[in-house]
Amino acid sequence: MTQLAERLSRISEPETIKMAKLSRELKAQGIDIADMSIGEPDFDTPAHIREAAKKAIDEGYTHYTPVAGYADLRQAVVHKLKRDNGLEYTPEQIIVSTGAKQSIANAVMSIVNPGDEVIIPTPYWVTYSELVKLCQGIVKFVPCSIENRYKITPEQLEAAITPKTKLFMFSSPCNPTGAVYSKDELAALATVFARHPQILIIADEIYEYINYVGKHESIAQFGELKDRVVIINGLSKGFAMTGWRLGYLAAPAAIAKAADKIQSQFTSATCSITQRAAITALTGDLTAPMAMVAEFKERRAFVYKALSDIPGLKVLEPEGAFYMFPDVSAFFGTAYEGNTINNATELCMYLLHKAHVSVVTGAAFQQPGCVRISYANSMERLAEGMKRLAEGLGKLK
Repeated sequence: MTQLAERLSRISEPETIKMAKLSRELKAQGIDIADMSIGEPDFDTPAHIREAAKKAIDEGYTHYTPVAGYADLRQAVVHKLKRDNGLEYTPEQIIVSTGAKQSIANAVMSIVNPGDEVIIPTPYWVTYSELVKLCQGIVKFVPCSIENRYKITPEQLEAAITPKTKLFMFSSPCNPTGAVYSKDELAALATVFARHPQILIIADEIYEYINYVGKHESIAQFGELKDRVVIINGLSKGFAMTGWRLGYLAAPAAIAKAADKIQSQFTSATCSITQRAAITALTGDLTAPMAMVAEFKERRAFVYKALSDIPGLKVLEPEGAFYMFPDVSAFFGTAYEGNTINNATELCMYLLHKAHVSVVTGAAFQQPGCVRISYANSMERLAEGMKRLAEGLGKLK
Protein backbone atom coordinates (compact mmCIF):
# COMPACT_ATOMS: atom_id res chain seq x y z
CA MET A 1 0.00 0.00 0.00
CA THR A 2 1.30 3.44 -0.95
CA GLN A 3 2.31 5.48 2.07
CA LEU A 4 1.13 9.04 1.53
CA ALA A 5 2.42 12.13 3.30
CA GLU A 6 1.25 12.67 6.86
CA ARG A 7 0.18 16.23 6.08
CA LEU A 8 -2.79 14.90 4.13
CA SER A 9 -4.31 13.64 7.37
CA ARG A 10 -4.46 17.21 8.68
CA ILE A 11 -6.86 18.48 6.04
CA SER A 12 -10.17 17.48 4.46
CA GLU A 13 -11.91 18.09 1.16
CA PRO A 14 -14.01 21.28 1.28
CA GLU A 15 -17.71 20.54 1.74
CA THR A 16 -18.48 23.19 -0.89
CA ILE A 17 -16.57 21.20 -3.51
CA LYS A 18 -17.98 17.91 -2.23
CA MET A 19 -21.58 19.08 -2.64
CA ALA A 20 -20.89 20.47 -6.10
CA LYS A 21 -19.36 17.11 -7.04
CA LEU A 22 -22.36 15.16 -5.72
CA SER A 23 -24.71 17.48 -7.61
CA ARG A 24 -22.81 16.89 -10.86
CA GLU A 25 -22.96 13.13 -10.33
CA LEU A 26 -26.72 13.20 -9.89
CA LYS A 27 -27.14 15.48 -12.89
CA ALA A 28 -25.10 12.99 -14.94
CA GLN A 29 -27.70 10.36 -13.99
CA GLY A 30 -30.39 12.55 -15.51
CA ILE A 31 -31.69 13.98 -12.22
CA ASP A 32 -32.55 17.67 -12.26
CA ILE A 33 -30.81 19.31 -9.28
CA ALA A 34 -31.53 22.85 -8.13
CA ASP A 35 -27.92 23.60 -7.29
CA MET A 36 -27.50 26.32 -4.69
CA SER A 37 -24.24 24.98 -3.31
CA ILE A 38 -21.61 26.70 -5.38
CA GLY A 39 -20.28 30.23 -4.89
CA GLU A 40 -20.00 31.22 -8.53
CA PRO A 41 -21.71 34.09 -10.34
CA ASP A 42 -23.91 32.75 -13.13
CA PHE A 43 -23.18 35.78 -15.32
CA ASP A 44 -20.80 35.74 -18.28
CA THR A 45 -17.61 37.76 -17.99
CA PRO A 46 -18.32 41.31 -19.26
CA ALA A 47 -17.79 41.70 -23.01
CA HIS A 48 -15.08 44.38 -22.82
CA ILE A 49 -12.94 42.09 -20.67
CA ARG A 50 -13.41 39.17 -23.05
CA GLU A 51 -12.41 41.42 -25.95
CA ALA A 52 -9.24 42.42 -24.11
CA ALA A 53 -8.31 38.73 -23.80
CA LYS A 54 -8.86 38.14 -27.53
CA LYS A 55 -6.72 41.16 -28.33
CA ALA A 56 -3.96 39.85 -26.06
CA ILE A 57 -3.91 36.54 -27.93
CA ASP A 58 -3.68 38.35 -31.28
CA GLU A 59 -0.86 40.52 -29.95
CA GLY A 60 1.18 37.51 -28.88
CA TYR A 61 0.89 37.63 -25.09
CA THR A 62 1.41 33.88 -24.91
CA HIS A 63 4.72 33.57 -23.07
CA TYR A 64 5.93 33.31 -19.48
CA THR A 65 5.46 36.42 -17.40
CA PRO A 66 7.20 37.56 -14.21
CA VAL A 67 6.15 35.37 -11.27
CA ALA A 68 4.43 38.31 -9.56
CA GLY A 69 2.59 39.28 -12.76
CA TYR A 70 3.14 41.83 -15.51
CA ALA A 71 4.42 45.15 -14.21
CA ASP A 72 1.52 47.06 -15.75
CA LEU A 73 -0.97 44.65 -14.16
CA ARG A 74 0.53 45.21 -10.73
CA GLN A 75 0.31 48.93 -11.42
CA ALA A 76 -3.36 48.41 -12.32
CA VAL A 77 -3.91 46.79 -8.91
CA VAL A 78 -2.21 49.78 -7.27
CA HIS A 79 -4.57 52.05 -9.23
CA LYS A 80 -7.61 50.04 -8.13
CA LEU A 81 -6.61 50.10 -4.45
CA LYS A 82 -6.16 53.88 -4.59
CA ARG A 83 -9.37 54.51 -6.57
CA ASP A 84 -11.70 52.22 -4.64
CA ASN A 85 -10.12 52.03 -1.18
CA GLY A 86 -7.97 55.13 -0.75
CA LEU A 87 -4.94 52.92 -0.05
CA GLU A 88 -1.40 53.63 -1.17
CA TYR A 89 0.70 50.71 -2.40
CA THR A 90 3.62 50.22 -4.78
CA PRO A 91 3.79 47.53 -7.50
CA GLU A 92 6.46 45.74 -5.46
CA GLN A 93 3.84 45.11 -2.76
CA ILE A 94 1.49 43.35 -5.20
CA ILE A 95 1.66 39.64 -6.09
CA VAL A 96 -0.71 38.27 -8.72
CA SER A 97 -1.64 34.60 -8.37
CA THR A 98 -3.74 31.83 -9.87
CA GLY A 99 -6.84 32.81 -7.94
CA ALA A 100 -7.37 34.41 -4.55
CA LYS A 101 -7.08 30.98 -2.93
CA GLN A 102 -3.44 30.80 -4.01
CA SER A 103 -2.92 34.34 -2.74
CA ILE A 104 -4.21 33.26 0.67
CA ALA A 105 -2.00 30.16 0.59
CA ASN A 106 1.04 32.28 -0.28
CA ALA A 107 0.30 34.62 2.62
CA VAL A 108 -0.31 31.88 5.19
CA MET A 109 2.83 30.01 4.14
CA SER A 110 4.81 33.25 4.39
CA ILE A 111 3.61 33.99 7.92
CA VAL A 112 2.75 30.85 9.90
CA ASN A 113 5.33 28.67 11.66
CA PRO A 114 4.59 25.38 13.45
CA GLY A 115 2.92 26.19 16.76
CA ASP A 116 1.79 29.69 15.82
CA GLU A 117 -1.80 30.43 16.77
CA VAL A 118 -4.17 31.81 14.13
CA ILE A 119 -7.49 33.36 15.17
CA ILE A 120 -10.37 32.76 12.78
CA PRO A 121 -13.87 34.08 13.61
CA THR A 122 -16.60 31.64 12.61
CA PRO A 123 -18.55 31.07 10.44
CA TYR A 124 -15.62 31.29 8.02
CA TRP A 125 -14.51 30.20 4.56
CA VAL A 126 -13.48 26.55 4.72
CA THR A 127 -9.97 26.90 3.28
CA TYR A 128 -8.55 29.26 5.93
CA SER A 129 -8.17 26.62 8.62
CA GLU A 130 -6.90 23.92 6.27
CA LEU A 131 -4.05 26.13 5.07
CA VAL A 132 -3.08 26.89 8.66
CA LYS A 133 -3.07 23.16 9.42
CA LEU A 134 -0.86 22.48 6.40
CA CYS A 135 1.64 24.94 7.88
CA GLN A 136 1.33 23.18 11.27
CA GLY A 137 -0.17 26.25 12.86
CA ILE A 138 -2.82 26.06 15.59
CA VAL A 139 -6.30 27.16 14.57
CA LYS A 140 -8.20 29.10 17.21
CA PHE A 141 -11.84 29.48 16.22
CA VAL A 142 -13.93 32.25 17.77
CA PRO A 143 -17.67 31.47 17.38
CA CYS A 144 -19.73 34.53 16.39
CA SER A 145 -23.44 34.61 17.13
CA ILE A 146 -26.42 35.32 14.93
CA GLU A 147 -27.37 38.01 17.47
CA ASN A 148 -24.21 39.92 16.46
CA ARG A 149 -24.80 39.15 12.77
CA TYR A 150 -21.96 36.63 12.86
CA LYS A 151 -19.26 39.27 13.42
CA ILE A 152 -16.49 39.08 16.02
CA THR A 153 -16.60 41.67 18.81
CA PRO A 154 -13.56 43.48 20.22
CA GLU A 155 -14.12 41.69 23.52
CA GLN A 156 -14.07 38.28 21.83
CA LEU A 157 -10.92 39.20 19.91
CA GLU A 158 -9.10 40.39 23.02
CA ALA A 159 -10.05 37.23 24.91
CA ALA A 160 -8.73 34.98 22.13
CA ILE A 161 -5.26 36.57 21.91
CA THR A 162 -2.33 34.85 23.61
CA PRO A 163 1.45 35.36 23.39
CA LYS A 164 1.44 32.71 20.64
CA THR A 165 -1.05 34.55 18.42
CA LYS A 166 0.60 35.32 15.07
CA LEU A 167 -2.28 35.91 12.65
CA PHE A 168 -5.94 36.89 12.37
CA MET A 169 -7.92 35.86 9.25
CA PHE A 170 -11.37 37.07 8.23
CA SER A 171 -13.49 38.09 5.25
CA SER A 172 -15.74 41.09 4.68
CA PRO A 173 -18.16 40.70 2.99
CA CYS A 174 -18.15 37.24 4.54
CA ASN A 175 -18.50 33.84 2.96
CA PRO A 176 -20.74 32.12 4.15
CA THR A 177 -22.87 34.61 6.11
CA GLY A 178 -22.84 37.74 3.96
CA ALA A 179 -21.82 39.79 7.01
CA VAL A 180 -20.14 43.13 6.26
CA TYR A 181 -17.98 44.95 8.81
CA SER A 182 -18.66 48.68 9.08
CA LYS A 183 -15.91 51.25 9.50
CA ASP A 184 -16.79 51.64 13.17
CA GLU A 185 -16.68 47.89 13.75
CA LEU A 186 -13.28 47.63 12.07
CA ALA A 187 -12.00 50.62 14.03
CA ALA A 188 -12.96 48.87 17.27
CA LEU A 189 -11.04 45.76 16.21
CA ALA A 190 -8.10 47.95 15.15
CA THR A 191 -7.94 49.36 18.68
CA VAL A 192 -7.44 45.82 19.99
CA PHE A 193 -4.80 45.00 17.38
CA ALA A 194 -2.93 48.19 18.25
CA ARG A 195 -2.30 46.71 21.71
CA HIS A 196 -0.82 43.55 20.16
CA PRO A 197 1.74 44.58 17.53
CA GLN A 198 2.93 41.01 16.92
CA ILE A 199 -0.32 40.03 15.18
CA LEU A 200 -0.63 40.15 11.38
CA ILE A 201 -4.01 40.27 9.62
CA ILE A 202 -5.22 38.61 6.42
CA ALA A 203 -8.28 40.48 5.13
CA ASP A 204 -10.11 38.56 2.42
CA GLU A 205 -11.97 41.16 0.35
CA ILE A 206 -12.90 39.03 -2.67
CA TYR A 207 -16.60 39.99 -2.32
CA GLU A 208 -15.81 43.70 -2.05
CA TYR A 209 -18.12 44.89 -4.83
CA ILE A 210 -21.06 42.70 -3.76
CA ASN A 211 -22.10 44.98 -0.93
CA TYR A 212 -25.69 46.06 -0.31
CA VAL A 213 -25.21 48.44 2.61
CA GLY A 214 -22.74 51.06 1.45
CA LYS A 215 -19.07 51.62 0.70
CA HIS A 216 -16.65 48.75 1.28
CA GLU A 217 -14.41 49.35 4.27
CA SER A 218 -10.94 47.79 4.54
CA ILE A 219 -9.15 47.26 7.83
CA ALA A 220 -5.97 48.40 6.04
CA GLN A 221 -7.31 51.98 6.13
CA PHE A 222 -6.19 52.38 9.73
CA GLY A 223 -2.67 53.79 9.57
CA GLU A 224 -1.29 51.96 12.58
CA LEU A 225 -2.32 48.62 10.99
CA LYS A 226 -1.56 49.01 7.29
CA ASP A 227 1.93 47.53 7.56
CA ARG A 228 0.47 44.48 9.28
CA VAL A 229 -2.37 43.76 6.85
CA VAL A 230 -2.38 41.45 3.83
CA ILE A 231 -5.29 42.30 1.53
CA ILE A 232 -6.61 39.42 -0.58
CA ASN A 233 -8.75 40.14 -3.63
CA GLY A 234 -9.35 38.95 -7.15
CA LEU A 235 -11.63 38.93 -10.17
CA SER A 236 -13.78 35.82 -9.69
CA LYS A 237 -16.74 37.28 -7.81
CA GLY A 238 -16.99 40.95 -8.76
CA PHE A 239 -16.19 40.47 -12.46
CA ALA A 240 -17.66 36.97 -12.96
CA MET A 241 -14.24 35.60 -13.90
CA THR A 242 -14.11 32.38 -11.88
CA GLY A 243 -12.59 30.28 -14.65
CA TRP A 244 -9.95 32.85 -15.55
CA ARG A 245 -8.11 32.23 -12.26
CA LEU A 246 -6.65 35.50 -11.09
CA GLY A 247 -6.26 36.75 -7.54
CA TYR A 248 -3.82 39.11 -5.90
CA LEU A 249 -2.47 40.19 -2.57
CA ALA A 250 -1.31 43.59 -1.39
CA ALA A 251 1.06 43.32 1.53
CA PRO A 252 4.03 44.74 3.40
CA ALA A 253 7.08 44.42 1.16
CA ALA A 254 8.65 41.58 3.15
CA ILE A 255 5.51 39.43 2.89
CA ALA A 256 5.08 40.23 -0.80
CA LYS A 257 8.68 39.19 -1.45
CA ALA A 258 8.13 35.96 0.50
CA ALA A 259 4.92 35.21 -1.43
CA ASP A 260 6.79 35.75 -4.70
CA LYS A 261 9.44 33.25 -3.57
CA ILE A 262 6.87 30.62 -2.60
CA GLN A 263 4.83 31.05 -5.76
CA SER A 264 7.93 30.71 -7.92
CA GLN A 265 8.24 27.11 -6.73
CA PHE A 266 4.57 26.18 -7.10
CA THR A 267 3.05 27.70 -10.22
CA SER A 268 5.21 30.62 -11.36
CA ALA A 269 2.85 33.21 -12.84
CA THR A 270 -0.81 32.89 -13.68
CA CYS A 271 -2.11 32.85 -17.26
CA SER A 272 -0.68 35.62 -19.44
CA ILE A 273 -3.97 36.15 -21.31
CA THR A 274 -5.90 36.44 -18.05
CA GLN A 275 -3.42 39.02 -16.84
CA ARG A 276 -3.97 41.25 -19.89
CA ALA A 277 -7.75 40.96 -19.47
CA ALA A 278 -7.36 41.81 -15.78
CA ILE A 279 -5.77 45.16 -16.61
CA THR A 280 -8.92 46.10 -18.50
CA ALA A 281 -11.12 44.87 -15.63
CA LEU A 282 -9.23 46.74 -12.92
CA THR A 283 -8.78 50.04 -14.74
CA GLY A 284 -12.14 50.24 -16.51
CA ASP A 285 -15.39 51.58 -15.10
CA LEU A 286 -17.53 49.42 -12.85
CA THR A 287 -20.76 49.60 -14.81
CA ALA A 288 -20.85 45.85 -15.54
CA PRO A 289 -20.01 44.71 -11.97
CA MET A 290 -22.57 47.09 -10.51
CA ALA A 291 -25.23 45.75 -12.89
CA MET A 292 -24.51 42.28 -11.54
CA VAL A 293 -24.77 43.55 -7.97
CA ALA A 294 -28.16 45.08 -8.75
CA GLU A 295 -29.34 41.69 -9.98
CA PHE A 296 -27.92 39.97 -6.89
CA LYS A 297 -29.82 42.45 -4.73
CA GLU A 298 -33.12 41.47 -6.37
CA ARG A 299 -32.33 37.79 -5.89
CA ARG A 300 -31.39 38.42 -2.28
CA ALA A 301 -34.79 39.99 -1.60
CA PHE A 302 -36.59 37.10 -3.29
CA VAL A 303 -34.69 34.34 -1.49
CA TYR A 304 -34.84 36.12 1.87
CA LYS A 305 -38.63 36.36 1.67
CA ALA A 306 -38.94 32.77 0.50
CA LEU A 307 -36.82 31.49 3.38
CA SER A 308 -38.59 33.73 5.89
CA ASP A 309 -41.87 32.14 4.86
CA ILE A 310 -40.67 28.60 5.71
CA PRO A 311 -41.70 27.68 9.27
CA GLY A 312 -38.74 26.68 11.43
CA LEU A 313 -36.03 28.60 9.61
CA LYS A 314 -34.21 31.47 11.29
CA VAL A 315 -32.60 33.73 8.70
CA LEU A 316 -30.78 37.07 8.53
CA GLU A 317 -30.84 39.28 5.45
CA PRO A 318 -27.17 39.36 4.38
CA GLU A 319 -25.36 42.65 3.85
CA GLY A 320 -23.01 41.39 1.14
CA ALA A 321 -21.80 38.43 -0.98
CA PHE A 322 -24.47 36.11 -2.44
CA TYR A 323 -25.30 33.64 0.31
CA MET A 324 -28.06 33.05 2.83
CA PHE A 325 -27.07 31.25 6.01
CA PRO A 326 -30.27 30.17 7.76
CA ASP A 327 -30.35 28.35 11.08
CA VAL A 328 -32.02 24.98 10.41
CA SER A 329 -31.65 23.45 13.89
CA ALA A 330 -35.43 23.35 14.33
CA PHE A 331 -35.42 20.37 11.94
CA PHE A 332 -32.94 18.31 13.94
CA GLY A 333 -34.73 15.32 15.41
CA THR A 334 -37.34 15.23 12.65
CA ALA A 335 -37.62 12.25 10.34
CA TYR A 336 -38.59 11.15 6.83
CA GLU A 337 -39.56 7.56 6.02
CA GLY A 338 -38.19 6.44 9.37
CA ASN A 339 -34.81 8.15 8.96
CA THR A 340 -34.02 10.76 11.61
CA ILE A 341 -32.26 14.02 10.71
CA ASN A 342 -29.66 14.59 13.43
CA ASN A 343 -27.64 17.52 12.05
CA ALA A 344 -27.18 19.93 9.14
CA THR A 345 -25.02 17.50 7.17
CA GLU A 346 -27.74 14.85 7.24
CA LEU A 347 -30.32 17.50 6.36
CA CYS A 348 -28.26 18.50 3.31
CA MET A 349 -28.05 14.87 2.16
CA TYR A 350 -31.81 14.48 2.60
CA LEU A 351 -32.49 17.65 0.61
CA LEU A 352 -30.11 16.58 -2.14
CA HIS A 353 -31.42 13.04 -2.60
CA LYS A 354 -35.10 13.51 -1.76
CA ALA A 355 -35.88 17.13 -2.67
CA HIS A 356 -33.18 17.42 -5.36
CA VAL A 357 -31.89 20.73 -4.06
CA SER A 358 -28.21 21.20 -3.19
CA VAL A 359 -27.04 23.36 -0.27
CA VAL A 360 -23.94 23.17 1.96
CA THR A 361 -23.84 22.11 5.59
CA GLY A 362 -22.94 24.80 8.08
CA ALA A 363 -20.63 22.30 9.78
CA ALA A 364 -18.15 23.08 7.00
CA PHE A 365 -18.02 26.65 8.27
CA GLN A 366 -17.95 25.78 12.01
CA GLN A 367 -21.65 26.63 12.40
CA PRO A 368 -23.34 23.22 12.62
CA GLY A 369 -26.84 24.58 13.11
CA CYS A 370 -26.96 26.28 9.70
CA VAL A 371 -26.78 25.64 5.96
CA ARG A 372 -25.34 27.86 3.24
CA ILE A 373 -27.54 28.71 0.28
CA SER A 374 -26.05 30.45 -2.74
CA TYR A 375 -28.34 32.74 -4.71
CA ALA A 376 -25.82 33.14 -7.54
CA ASN A 377 -28.33 31.63 -9.94
CA SER A 378 -31.11 32.72 -12.24
CA MET A 379 -34.39 33.84 -10.70
CA GLU A 380 -36.11 30.91 -12.43
CA ARG A 381 -33.77 28.36 -10.83
CA LEU A 382 -33.93 30.12 -7.47
CA ALA A 383 -37.74 29.94 -7.55
CA GLU A 384 -37.56 26.23 -8.27
CA GLY A 385 -34.94 25.74 -5.56
CA MET A 386 -37.00 27.58 -2.95
CA LYS A 387 -40.09 25.56 -3.91
CA ARG A 388 -38.23 22.28 -3.51
CA LEU A 389 -36.63 23.41 -0.26
CA ALA A 390 -39.98 24.37 1.26
CA GLU A 391 -41.60 21.14 0.12
CA GLY A 392 -38.68 19.03 1.31
CA LEU A 393 -38.58 20.63 4.75
CA GLY A 394 -42.35 20.42 4.97
CA LYS A 395 -42.20 16.62 4.72
CA LEU A 396 -40.04 16.33 7.83
CA LYS A 397 -42.07 15.46 10.91
